[in-house]
Amino acid sequence: MLKNKNEDIIPSAMQVFYAPGIKGEKCVLDATESKHCIKVLRLRKNQQVTLIDGTGNLYEGIIEEPDPEACVIRITKVTKDSQPRSYKLHLAVSPLKNPERFDWLIEKCVEIGVDEITPLICKNTEKKNIKTDRINKIIISAMKQSLKTHLTILNEVIDFKNFISRDFKGTKLIAHCSVNFYRVSVPEVYRKRDDALFLIGPEGDFTDEEIRDAEKMGYRSVHLGPSRLRTETAGIAACHSIYLLNQ
Repeated sequence: MLKNKNEDIIPSAMQVFYAPGIKGEKCVLDATESKHCIKVLRLRKNQQVTLIDGTGNLYEGIIEEPDPEACVIRITKVTKDSQPRSYKLHLAVSPLKNPERFDWLIEKCVEIGVDEITPLICKNTEKKNIKTDRINKIIISAMKQSLKTHLTILNEVIDFKNFISRDFKGTKLIAHCSVNFYRVSVPEVYRKRDDALFLIGPEGDFTDEEIRDAEKMGYRSVHLGPSRLRTETAGIAACHSIYLLNQ
């Protein structure tokens, strides 16, 4: 752990910044984070800040050079894996016709805790693409907001059949509303500390053919309660169910 030097430190409300690749006792924020720190939040020299590197580390630091283009932070403390989890969660979910609803889904799932998100193109998917740069910004913002230290991976858009054919070591779940298949609750098939892969369908749900194909590949059909949920609500409920079962 790095020690503070004797100097007057200006306390402030917790301000969190994303700073990948931190090495040594100092780091330089990129242009976006530097501008937010100095011009938007108007932080100044010797004020305290918190940094996240996206690989599991939480840093405390002091602003040493308040440059709005390349702000220099002196690291005073490092905490490794401040919110450790014993499982990995991968959410594969269809993009939504309304991109704002999909953005909201991403934000809340990252806040709860999800390691990977894969946009899944299904037969009933109406919107076939996503704005990757925008969503990655939402992921970073949600990570900072919830003090997550691991950056959620956003995978490329992929077709449903191609995705379910991939290997995965852990519990594979597909949530749907079809009455043509036997569904169980998540606690009946998921064991604490197991990695989990959750499929969430589009508006209009998965087709019976897609559900059948997924079950052939080892996915278990599950429900998320008696209510019929929107895609974005189902995605959040899926993440939260795995989170609660691991408490």
